[in-house]
Amino acid sequence: MSRLKSNYRKNVLGPVWLVLTPVLNGLTYYLIFGLLLNLSRGIDNYVGYLLIGVFGFQFTNKVVMAGGSAINNNRKVVEAFSFPRASLPIAASLRETLGYIPGYLAMLVLILAIATPDEITWRWLYVVPIVALQAIFSQGIGLLLSRVIAAAPDFLNIMSFTMRIWMYASGVFYSFDRFANRPELAGLLDVLEGNPLYQILSMLRGVLLYAESPSLEQWLLVGAWAAGAYAVGFIVFWSAEETYSREAK
Repeated sequence: MSRLKSNYRKNVLGPVWLVLTPVLNGLTYYLIFGLLLNLSRGIDNYVGYLLIGVFGFQFTNKVVMAGGSAINNNRKVVEAFSFPRASLPIAASLRETLGYIPGYLAMLVLILAIATPDEITWRWLYVVPIVALQAIFSQGIGLLLSRVIAAAPDFLNIMSFTMRIWMYASGVFYSFDRFANRPELAGLLDVLEGNPLYQILSMLRGVLLYAESPSLEQWLLVGAWAAGAYAVGFIVFWSAEETYSREAK
């Protein structure tokens, strides 16, 4: 919490950037993909669709990047002291998770103010467990990447490109339905729809914009991804616990 507060003090606008950054990104994507490329065609309430996509992806991006770079950013501490190394990526991921709560609250306010959902129902309460699963999944990926980047620091340089590809594969600003009439893409679409972040964004859009409850299949798929990512990430990270001090030198 103290690190989070200190980060706020580094900028004049402080925590306002948690909201301003995804809003500016959303405006940019709307101008390019919604208006110029007309990817909004066939999507009900495209403004809300885009808001959820941008805010939702930004959350995972921040948590994954913070967790993934935690060891690399604290090499002197790792080299000098003996402590559970997993505390670094876990703390970094938790810091970004706590810091993004205002961002998600701002997203809800923006949806009410400018997106006009079909109706506001009790299904909005589903946002809490959906975002909780997203946080667990993102922190697990952060742990896994922290191990990879600790062993190969150069991988940090391509993380931004990897996250950008993930964004395009998650339907942040367009719908996969526009490719439903192309049978040659059927196999690829099946793979993309299994993308956990795509499913998370679809669940959020369903409950917030279209008054639709997530299906049992979605809960099971996202829950399995969250539990599996955290378990694998923690085990892979912990298995190399004794190597981090040597790699830091």
